[in-house]
Amino acid sequence: MFALIDCNNFYASCERVFRPDLVGKPVVVLSNNDGCVIARSNEAKAVGIPMGAPLFEYEELLNKHNVQVFSANFALYGDMSQRVMSILEQYSPEMEIYSIDEAFLKFDGLEHLNLHSYSKELRIKVQKWTGIPISVGVAPTKALAKVANRIAKKFPKETEGAYIIDTDEKRIKALKWLKIEDVWGIGRQHSKRLISVGVMTAHDFVQLDDAWVKKHLAVVGLRLKHDLQGIPTLGLDSVQSKKSIATTRSFEENYTKLEQLQERISTFAVSCAEKLRHQKSCCNSLMVFVHTNGHRKDLPQYSRNIVIKLPFATNSSIELSRFALFALSKIFKDGYHYKKAGVIVQDFTPEDSTQIHLFENRDERHIPLMKAVDALNKSYGQQKIRLATQDQKRVWKMKQEKLSPRYTTKLSDIIKIHC
Repeated sequence: MFALIDCNNFYASCERVFRPDLVGKPVVVLSNNDGCVIARSNEAKAVGIPMGAPLFEYEELLNKHNVQVFSANFALYGDMSQRVMSILEQYSPEMEIYSIDEAFLKFDGLEHLNLHSYSKELRIKVQKWTGIPISVGVAPTKALAKVANRIAKKFPKETEGAYIIDTDEKRIKALKWLKIEDVWGIGRQHSKRLISVGVMTAHDFVQLDDAWVKKHLAVVGLRLKHDLQGIPTLGLDSVQSKKSIATTRSFEENYTKLEQLQERISTFAVSCAEKLRHQKSCCNSLMVFVHTNGHRKDLPQYSRNIVIKLPFATNSSIELSRFALFALSKIFKDGYHYKKAGVIVQDFTPEDSTQIHLFENRDERHIPLMKAVDALNKSYGQQKIRLATQDQKRVWKMKQEKLSPRYTTKLSDIIKIHC
């Protein structure tokens, strides 16, 4: 049996842990630079605030219903996620962390237990130890566990936040209830195609012929169909290193000078290099892109990217910055107002097994140097040690006018109790 644990309205719930006065009140969390709504409490959904709503378009509605608005506090959310996951791993030796607020557990060998009671115990412990409410769905396959979790979340009173699909009767009833567009793994385009041929529910989907599903949804779709039929096809995924790493930003103002973009691209390359070293990888190629502001129709538009193959694999901030700046020089054009740029590193190899080339290789002196830089930045604060190509005074600072304290990760923000 598989269990899917999903934190309810996770970002909003994290804010409520330290602000219990917000329980029962509408809460939303905004994207980077306070642009759009990326998380909503149930109360915020009820007053009509959609996911992705631009803040400036919904300010009147937010004020009317006294919705509490927060900037994204990812340091807090990441720490709370780790606390939840550390509790979940006590309930099964096999766990797949699917996202910041979701995890699959495998309940093999626990058949002697009452899984509903076991799931309720898990819910109570997570809520008590972290303050985060969760829903639990248990079923013979991962896809069905997703369905069971959706039922637990949709009907919290009837299910007590935990639902088990342990009979074929329950499976069929659940699939008939679930709309095809809500099936895990069925994207918007696939759902449109399925609806056009009369597939309205998950139950309709599993009635389709295997050959048709494979032809139109490929092998992935066929595996999903089998999983929904109760045939275990999708196993737990082990944690894998990322296959590409991107650092991109929209600028606070339009940039017109090459020097301005060079500083940003260098900083983005350094960030990618740090992430590469963290997962002990080197990259063999990188992409640099620049965009003008598509919303400024009064200005000339330009968008360009370039991919360059590196002469050797590296994760050195110095070398990646140099390659990224070379790439930028190939695509930069005068006369445009640039609003966004980024660096994406890809084509990874493990740092301890990079291939030696005949004519040009990474500078081995950079290996201990980067270790020292990482250690210093970890001890004294991110970006304390920088390259000369970076702005020594500038720190990435998103627009976060409604940022809550970092209660669990910053000592100066810790809750103070007066007694």
